[in-house]
Amino acid sequence: MSRAADRLKVVLNHLDRSHGAVRASFTSAQNVSYHHHPQAFQYTFDTDLLTPEQRIAYEKDGFILIRNLVSDEDIDQFRKEFERICKREVKVPGLLVMRDVSIAKSEFVEGEKAVTKLQDFQEDPELFRYCTLPQILKYVKCFTGPNIMAMHTMLINKPPDTGKKTSRHPMHQDLHYFPFRPADRIVCSWTAMEKVHRENGCLVVLPGSHHGTLQEHDYPEWEGGINKMYHGVRNYNPDHPRVHLEMEKGDTVFFHPLLIHGSGMNQTKGFRKAISCHYASSDCYYIDVKGTTQENISNEVKELAAKKYGVDDTISFQDTWALRGRLVQGERTSM
Repeated sequence: MSRAADRLKVVLNHLDRSHGAVRASFTSAQNVSYHHHPQAFQYTFDTDLLTPEQRIAYEKDGFILIRNLVSDEDIDQFRKEFERICKREVKVPGLLVMRDVSIAKSEFVEGEKAVTKLQDFQEDPELFRYCTLPQILKYVKCFTGPNIMAMHTMLINKPPDTGKKTSRHPMHQDLHYFPFRPADRIVCSWTAMEKVHRENGCLVVLPGSHHGTLQEHDYPEWEGGINKMYHGVRNYNPDHPRVHLEMEKGDTVFFHPLLIHGSGMNQTKGFRKAISCHYASSDCYYIDVKGTTQENISNEVKELAAKKYGVDDTISFQDTWALRGRLVQGERTSM
C-alpha cells in the first residue's frame, strides 16, 4: 500500500460524516461510499502525486489549484507566440481567432480590433507545447488515467471592458461543448500568464457544482451583448457560495467539466492572459447530442465549420472534435 493511501485512511477517518456518506464510483455500475471504502474516489486515480487532502478537495469542490507550476520562461515564450499570431507573422491551420466587437484597440496591431481569444491552436508547435509540458501531464494523469488526449486548446486575452460588460464570461459548464463521455475522465488545466485577480476578471467557481448534472445553456440576455459561443447556464442558484481564484503567473487550476464557473469584467486598463487545455482519456467515447441540451451548441459549431472551412452536412459535431484531438501520452484507444 502506498504512503499516500496510508495517509488517506487517517484523513478520511477524521472527516465529519454527519451530512451522510459521500458516494463515489469506479464504474457506472458500482456505487460505494467513503464510510465503507475509504480509498474509493470517483474523480481521481492514485498516482502518488496528489496528496490525500488534494484528492478529497477535488472530490468535494471539483477543482484544485497548484501554485507556480509553469515557469516564467515557458509563459514568456507563449506570450511571444501570441504576439506573432496577432501581428500575422505566422499562420496557423485551423486556428480560430476571436475578437470582441466592442474592443476597437488592439495591443499589437494598429487599427485592428483586439484579439480576445485564440482557440484550437493544436497546429501551432510553440503554443501546443503547453499541452505537453511534463509538469502539467503528471497532474492530468491523476484525472484521466495514462492515455491522454488534448481535446480543446485556448489562449484567453481578456480585454479591458469598454463599459458594455462584454469582457464577462457567463457562468457555464464546459461539458456543454463536449460530445464525449464520461465526464469524470475529462479535466481542464488553466494557467495564469500573469497575475490574475478580481479586478482583471479572475475565474469564479461554484465549489461542489460538479456533483450536479449538465444544465441547459444558451446566450444570456445581457444588455451590452455577448460574445460568440459564450453560452451560460440557464438556471443555477445565485446564492451558491462562490470562490474567486486569484492566481500568480504560472499558477494552474485543474477542474472538472461539470463545475459551474465563469469570469467577471476586466476593470483594469490592461489585457489579462491565460492559457488552457481540456484533456480527456483516450478511452472516452463520443455521444450523439441530437435531442439533448447540447444540440444548440452542436448546430452553432457545425454552422461555423461550414462557414470557415467549407465543410458540408456530412461532418458531424463529433467529427469536429475528433479532428482537433491530439494524443499527448499513452495510446489512442478510442477517441
